[in-house]
Amino acid sequence: MAVEVKDLAQVNADLQEQKERIDNIDFKMITFSLAGRDYGVDIMNVKEIAKADKFTYVPNAASFVRGVYNLRGDIIPIIDLRMFFHLPVERKDGQENMLILRINDHVYGTIVDKIDKVVGINTETMQPPHPIFGDINIKFISGVVEKQGCLYVILDVIRIFTVTEEDKQKPRGVVEDGAAAPYYKPPAGGEAAPAAGPTPSDSAIQFIVESLPALRQFYPSPINEGWIHRRFAEWSETRAGDDLQLKNAAEAEEYTSTFYSPDTGNFWSDDYASMVKSLLPDLSSKNVQVWNIGCGKGYESFSFACILKSRYPGSQIKIWANDSDIMAISQAPNVVFDMEDMPDYCREYVVKGKGGYSFTQEIKDAITFEYHDILNENPLPELDVVLVRDVLSFLQVADQNKIVTSFGEKLRARGVVIVGKNEALPDGNWEAIGKEPVSMFRFTG
Repeated sequence: MAVEVKDLAQVNADLQEQKERIDNIDFKMITFSLAGRDYGVDIMNVKEIAKADKFTYVPNAASFVRGVYNLRGDIIPIIDLRMFFHLPVERKDGQENMLILRINDHVYGTIVDKIDKVVGINTETMQPPHPIFGDINIKFISGVVEKQGCLYVILDVIRIFTVTEEDKQKPRGVVEDGAAAPYYKPPAGGEAAPAAGPTPSDSAIQFIVESLPALRQFYPSPINEGWIHRRFAEWSETRAGDDLQLKNAAEAEEYTSTFYSPDTGNFWSDDYASMVKSLLPDLSSKNVQVWNIGCGKGYESFSFACILKSRYPGSQIKIWANDSDIMAISQAPNVVFDMEDMPDYCREYVVKGKGGYSFTQEIKDAITFEYHDILNENPLPELDVVLVRDVLSFLQVADQNKIVTSFGEKLRARGVVIVGKNEALPDGNWEAIGKEPVSMFRFTG
């Protein structure tokens, strides 16, 4: 009998502890529904709740971008979370339900089916995400919790709407990378190393080659092996022994810091633009068609459009500009800037507006910005130029080969590919026609 009383007391104590834990609310969320399932977001990220039905259409934006909205003088992008997560969308007449989210210094509007209420929970009751709890990728889920008979999937809106440090290390034209064995090819007997410095057989460079995919999502291959050896020669001048090896992501980032092409993420300088223009081939067609992969916020695309207008006067220019950065690609068509930030070769193609300078309608019409993963098929017409700076090296080697092969299939006669400053297309099917720092190749296969 004493044992039974003791067990009952323990049960009561456990129940009381569980009740106290549940009652200790340390997390509040706004709950809502998407396609019949209950979701929640941290209330600290919710600026307000709103209804709206008049969104300004953004040309060439991703399908889930419903447009932009004037929120008391602030122009904010509107994202339909149902379309973003590929969920069923019930179109309705009238106003949409919106959560206005503040993520760091930015404000976004998100359309949902129905907004419910504020729910408080104890974070100790939250379970880790699992695919069976939601119809969306678990990388966008903070956790799952049950409250008063409802199962809530808690979204990580910071992960959804911001570029994490991990994402920044991925190429601009690719959604995700998987793990793969790195390429490593020592030279054949008697073959010289691609550049002065240690030979590829040195174990130190072998370890670096094996570390870069894991620490930086950078995949050594014939496309970048010349830079790999040049960079290792520089690296080894100031390091020795264990200091030669890459121990963490920060060291891998430092190692690859010299890899990138000039003016990445900015308008191209006058000098760089002049070199690119001088190398572009004479084309017989009056319709110049370009695929710009990994266009980011659009500065590269606008720079290249101005160069093409100057190089091929009277021709019809068309650029398909792709990127996997959701917000960058949705905002790129409406980039606004100060005139002092504009290089000379672009100035004849800009107009002044209320918020600053933007490109003329002729230049804007020449570019189609689209959300796209380079690893997926993209049906395009025959191309004159593929612009793919600093993207290929961040693809797994098999994907590098696949994409380069597709370039040869898509290019017209005399068509060219512009890759990153420290990248090269393989001999045999490609002829180098560029010069430092422009790396341009013509298909010969």
